Amino acid sequence: MKDYYLYILKCKDDSYYTGITNNLEKRIQEHNAGIYKGYTSSRLPVKLVYSRTFKDINEAIRSEKQIKNWSRAKKEALIKGDFKLLKELSKKKKIK
Repeated sequence: MKDYYLYILKCKDDSYYTGITNNLEKRIQEHNAGIYKGYTSSRLPVKLVYSRTFKDINEAIRSEKQIKNWSRAKKEALIKGDFKLLKELSKKKKIK
């Protein structure tokens, strides 16, 4: 069974990029080589700051979509492994 990787890259401009792949090392090299024209290609170099392994591609895709919608603070809590802060940030709702 193939492994799938959810990953977060920190870009040169300190922004984050989230993606999935079945070959993490190769994908990071491809990002840094500018093969993918888009978000990361204008923010090189990128550095891997988080990854998680999945057996199910659909679960990896769901997690990627979820994290892409997170605030910077939530992404940084995940990267740091601060699950208490992540839980607190998840409870906060914007009041209008």
